[in-house]
Amino acid sequence: MVNIIWVSMAAIGIIYAMLNGTMDQVNEAIFSSASEAVTLSIGLISVLVFWLGIMKVAEKAGILSVLAKLFRPLIVRLFPDIPKDHPAIGYILSNVTANIFGLGNAATPMGIKAMEQMKQLSGNDAASRSMITFLALNTSSLTVIPTTVIAIRMQYNSASPTEIVGATILATFISSLGAIIIDRIFYHKSKWEAAS
Repeated sequence: MVNIIWVSMAAIGIIYAMLNGTMDQVNEAIFSSASEAVTLSIGLISVLVFWLGIMKVAEKAGILSVLAKLFRPLIVRLFPDIPKDHPAIGYILSNVTANIFGLGNAATPMGIKAMEQMKQLSGNDAASRSMITFLALNTSSLTVIPTTVIAIRMQYNSASPTEIVGATILATFISSLGAIIIDRIFYHKSKWEAAS
């Protein structure tokens, strides 16, 4: 569906440009944007590689295991349907830790593995309570260090590219707390409706 929306928007824009006589401006914008996108991507790749290297060093130094131990009690409480020693908990912890450092690309494979493990636990194709909670938590944006945004700000010569970290921490706290509260409200509401 999203593909259809994007193609439709592009087609409408091109048709409008043809009717309006501004096709040359559209062509110029396409090629200049493509060049800028390549330049931006190269800049982002270097920052992503840097932070992935930092994550690898943190993993070898044992910092990630300390963070995982720190978050384990919270994760176990958020996902009571998952046994404490199940591999899904480990994947969830890895996903959350990578997201906290703003490494969404590194977090995605762990999130997929966590969902696969939770699907095996539930034994059917319907989304389980844990899967819904995990999706809500991931959608809320668990970022403390927004590495991609910092990289983009650096790419465009921001005077202080890291000044957004404070706002990011506040936004993460509010959005994550909101996601958990809404998840719990809907869970208890569906449980109450099933009982009556």
